[in-house]
Amino acid sequence: MMTILIICIIIVFVVLFLTLLSTNKAYKYEHKIDPIDPKPKEENEQEEKN
Repeated sequence: MMTILIICIIIVFVVLFLTLLSTNKAYKYEHKIDPIDPKPKEENEQEEKN
């Protein structure tokens, strides 16, 4: 019975360690977005008229 308890505790700590490791790696990841394209000239002229 004691060996099963020890194995379960080890598994819990391994899962906790892997969770913390992946969470830290996820927070360090830098997301990159595409730059916004400028509006076409026609749209700018229509907005200026309104």
